[in-house]
Amino acid sequence: MRVRVDQGACTGDGLCVQLAPTVFEFDIDGLAYVKGSDGELRTQAGASAPVPLPLVDDVVAAADDCPGNCIYVERPDGTLEAGPGS
Repeated sequence: MRVRVDQGACTGDGLCVQLAPTVFEFDIDGLAYVKGSDGELRTQAGASAPVPLPLVDDVVAAADDCPGNCIYVERPDGTLEAGPGS
């Protein structure tokens, strides 16, 4: 699975960072971004990152509970597992 954040909808609430800090992190703009497997922020628009298998439940919970509805979790076939429109 892969995850991405729509920064245009991000409220900066931080729930995702609390639930899965190895996957999400705040940047200097106060918005959440995904981190790649190398731990680096993916700040490009629409950037996604792989979800480590042990963190799938936490990342899905972050998407489901996000107040900004800005987290998208996608299956390998591209269908949404969690997030707006899932």
